[in-house]
Amino acid sequence: MQQSVTIVTGGSRGIGAAICERLAADGHHVVVGYRSDDPAAERVASAVRAAGRKCLTVRLDTVNEEDVDRLFDLAAQLGTVTGLVNNAGVSGPNGRLADADAGGMRRALEVNVLGYLLCARRAVRDMSRTGGGAIVNISSAAATIGSPGQYVHYAAAKAAVDAMTVGLAKETAVNSIRVNCVAPGTVWTEFHADPERPAKVAASIPMGRAGRPTEIAGAVSWLLSDDAAYTTGAILRVAGGL
Repeated sequence: MQQSVTIVTGGSRGIGAAICERLAADGHHVVVGYRSDDPAAERVASAVRAAGRKCLTVRLDTVNEEDVDRLFDLAAQLGTVTGLVNNAGVSGPNGRLADADAGGMRRALEVNVLGYLLCARRAVRDMSRTGGGAIVNISSAAATIGSPGQYVHYAAAKAAVDAMTVGLAKETAVNSIRVNCVAPGTVWTEFHADPERPAKVAASIPMGRAGRPTEIAGAVSWLLSDDAAYTTGAILRVAGGL
């Protein structure tokens, strides 16, 4: 059996870190892509190795084409890359669209859309040559809720991720590449400008609480597994009923 080697962008913290640790527990060697926090990336790598799996950490900006190519080239040291989790993201300005600065919105759109496309493009190129694989994009419930008064531009970017998932799944099925998406709701991570926001919005969530990163990680692991072998183009909402 081919050993699973999975790249996780934004893997040094929050949902990304939980995904890396869950994948290691489920038998994957892991490549942790991250932007800037070296100690955090090394902590995740240590956890992966403690689970008995191999791990590399690669610092990159996913909107830089050369960085993305370097990420995949280095990942090949662990074996044939079989999985990609597109998770690296930024919220950009927080508040009403009328008050948002163009630079912050531009960066959010680049990371959340172009970065996903560049990573997926390289994954498809490689997986088409090596027998297939699986891509999981991390979207957001914001894609359908719209996030008014908070970050409409971020919601728009995540709607683009959903569309990308559906289109790419159809495009690459013939190459034995599955493309799916997990759309979290509010989750307890450092992503929020207000660290207490998950508690503050709990009453508006049908299940009455925010999610945990491990709950998102479990959904990602399933979509990468053989149990999801007939699943492609799916947008799996893990949002407590939102």
